Amino acid sequence: MSRTAVIICPGRGTYNKPEHGYLQRHHSDKAHLFAEFDDLRRDAGQPEITKLDSEGQFSAGLHTRGDVASPLIYAASYADALSIPDDIEIVGVTGNSMGWYIALAVAGALSATDGFRVVNTMGTLMQTQLIGGQLIYPFVGEDWQNDPLAKSAILDVVREIDEGSDHVLALSIDLGGMLVLAGNEAGLTAFESQVPQAQGRYPMRLPNHAAFHTHLQSPIAALGQQNLDAAMFGQPSIPMVDGRGEIWWPHSTDCSALYEYTFGHQVTQPYDFTKAVQTAARELAPDVFIVTGPGNTLGGAVAQSLILDEWQDMRSKLEFMTRQAANPILVSMGLAAQRSTVLL
Repeated sequence: MSRTAVIICPGRGTYNKPEHGYLQRHHSDKAHLFAEFDDLRRDAGQPEITKLDSEGQFSAGLHTRGDVASPLIYAASYADALSIPDDIEIVGVTGNSMGWYIALAVAGALSATDGFRVVNTMGTLMQTQLIGGQLIYPFVGEDWQNDPLAKSAILDVVREIDEGSDHVLALSIDLGGMLVLAGNEAGLTAFESQVPQAQGRYPMRLPNHAAFHTHLQSPIAALGQQNLDAAMFGQPSIPMVDGRGEIWWPHSTDCSALYEYTFGHQVTQPYDFTKAVQTAARELAPDVFIVTGPGNTLGGAVAQSLILDEWQDMRSKLEFMTRQAANPILVSMGLAAQRSTVLL
């Protein structure tokens, strides 16, 4: 029996040491596609993604850079989406942060090559400018149960810091049970000093990440519009859920508005991944959510987003895991055991 699915594309931070060689391991049949991407990189005077993926050892200093990680993640995620068999009906696509650019290509609003061009351009601009930084901090506990008071208290701290002289701090991404915060060094350091350590590792700085989805990225938005042509955008073939939880429908999308959102609001305003997942669940009602690779860091945020919305009466990690064991509703292609369940 055919299943319906929403594809979820990952953002930065998902290509790490375990993912090195991902293109070669999983997509040796897509050499022609990767050759097109390599041509764009060579034309820009940048190393080819196939060499970055397969040669030498993983280097955190190199492979987490925006101008390296972004195109590698795009190639892996887009190739994973292409690999999903036809007996799974794709009813929608969304993504986290940079994953929005991948979602545009998966949905057909951008061609594969133009999607790569967008990701490579924006990733390079982010890296060369590297304005501000990001950190991540949870507002739910280990049980993933909703705690709106904790979330409100954290955001109060963020607002107080942002009001301080020479301090910039704001919500960057609403990420399930996590808040990704972005700002300048003074703002990030102040937050780190004012909140207790959580779960043994938070607050956690995200290396080589700029202050995505804040007003600090206005120069990047302007440069993106200067370097990327609106003519690339066309009608999507499947619905797309953006970082506000809004749906762009096939045959009725205003392509100029899509361009303006992608290189305007999406760059400079908070990205509500939680709402995107919840909207996809409610409005598109898939049998399963498929998170494309590389990596598996997004699976928890998807599950937490569903729990926060009490989707299908799930209110905790235990209830999600029980449901997942009986009838999986989330498949992460970055995990070998789960990957096989959608590629059979």
